[in-house]
Amino acid sequence: MADTKTATLTFGDKTLSLPILKPTIGPDVVDIRKLYAEGDVFTYDPGFTSTAACDSAITYIDGDLGELLYRGYPIEQLANQSTHLEVCYLLLYGELPTADQLDDFTTRVRRHTMVHEQMHNFFRGFRRDSHPMATMVGVVGAMSAFYHDSLDINDPWQREVAAIRMVAKLPTIAAMAYKYSIGQPFVYPKNALSYAGNFLHMCFAVPCEDYVVQPALERAMDRIMMLHADHEQNASTSTVRLAGSSGANPFACIAAGIACLWGPAHGGANQACLEMLKEIGTVDRIPEFIAKAKDKTSGFRLMGFGHRVYKNFDPRAKVMKESADEVLDLLGVHNNPLLQVAKELERIALEDEYFISKKLYPNVDFYSGIILEAMGFPTAMFTPIFAISRTVGWISQWKEMIGDPTQRIGRPRQLYVGPTRRDYTDLAKR
Repeated sequence: MADTKTATLTFGDKTLSLPILKPTIGPDVVDIRKLYAEGDVFTYDPGFTSTAACDSAITYIDGDLGELLYRGYPIEQLANQSTHLEVCYLLLYGELPTADQLDDFTTRVRRHTMVHEQMHNFFRGFRRDSHPMATMVGVVGAMSAFYHDSLDINDPWQREVAAIRMVAKLPTIAAMAYKYSIGQPFVYPKNALSYAGNFLHMCFAVPCEDYVVQPALERAMDRIMMLHADHEQNASTSTVRLAGSSGANPFACIAAGIACLWGPAHGGANQACLEMLKEIGTVDRIPEFIAKAKDKTSGFRLMGFGHRVYKNFDPRAKVMKESADEVLDLLGVHNNPLLQVAKELERIALEDEYFISKKLYPNVDFYSGIILEAMGFPTAMFTPIFAISRTVGWISQWKEMIGDPTQRIGRPRQLYVGPTRRDYTDLAKR
């Protein structure tokens, strides 16, 4: 990423020459690191939508083409030919593993799936009706109180152990949060199962009878995890990086990411989508809501359609649609009113000129919500499942940041619009 050209910025009586950095793919980046020191000015970019806060070799998105690459590999190829644990290895270490490397990685993850037995007490301190994300934020943050041997961020081996622990334990913690919320006993991990199969088993098995994981559901869950594993510098990933830039321990950083992911505009989008479907209720009410969506003055927005980054079809949605169709066929839930509404909305969005012209295609949240609903998960569990999936992306980004010699503590600037300097007035004179 060498400097090949410069940009000239002139303001007042100053002229600055700013290096232009060339990425391997994507738009050039103007390097403004010396802008304040040499020009005594800041840039103004609410939401940081035009600002690169780091360089990264992990994930690339082309929103116009509808392209998502993990370490250069198209998401469609990975979703159809790989597994979530193989993708975890790819994101963490940069290359696809050999058979021996994948076997070793899988073994290490399996050996860390259980959580410290005392952590069970944390769950019992929450109300039964607590949102599972609230529970996860607290429990994941508390991991730093139990795993003292993987807190030193300056030790590469401790960073490695922390990474494996979080990949392994997040499904267990999420499943425990679910079981606690419905009043069922915790189910311990069963390491003979796959990563996705183990999670389904921990969520749906009960001690009094056997539970057999259906391969189609296992594959669909594995795909959900793969497709959500990383998504460049989104809000939660940026939160993890910002927290990590202060030297915070890895468990605290991931807890911060989970808290950010909880927002309905981010990880809560698939939950918001299903809640919208419930609001619509029946197929005959769809025209009413379509009309509201087209009315700019209504303030109503259809959830699960379009994407802030993708200006074309979300590449993850194409794969997720295949899984949704397969799961619905397997479970025979086509008579479910909620899913009937979803399928009719999908048909309209793919045929209606309004949706096509505005490129409001069904996105990954739309299809993942349908799948999880069909599997029997309550909507409150949708975001925790997203958190399990995104954990490896957060850790990969965190490890990359820690290893970057140019990394500094995050310190965004501001455009101050408050009062100028003024003197304190005694209480009696106010």
